[in-house]
Amino acid sequence: MNKWRRFEILLPVKFNDGSPVPRKRIGEAIREVTKQFGASSFEKQTIEGHWVHEGVLYQDMLVRIFVDVPDNTKNRAWMKKYKARWKERLGQLEIWMVSYRIEVE
Repeated sequence: MNKWRRFEILLPVKFNDGSPVPRKRIGEAIREVTKQFGASSFEKQTIEGHWVHEGVLYQDMLVRIFVDVPDNTKNRAWMKKYKARWKERLGQLEIWMVSYRIEVE
């Protein structure tokens, strides 16, 4: 059995100043994952996130990109760099990315 890993990335649909992230930019983020791995999935419904940073409550509106890839060092490193790039491109304090092992039947 091959080892697989699912990565899920939550991207904001609004910048910190409240202005909308252009759909084109979200599309670029999706295409970048698809180009790297040959596939990706995207959920359009908005996910509402709440978090506290330095005593300030933030509310984010987010979308989710996810991709299932072979679980190896190369793919994990690429995803960490992807997260860092998009954190900077979107001017975020943090971008939430999780990964976990999956079994593909």
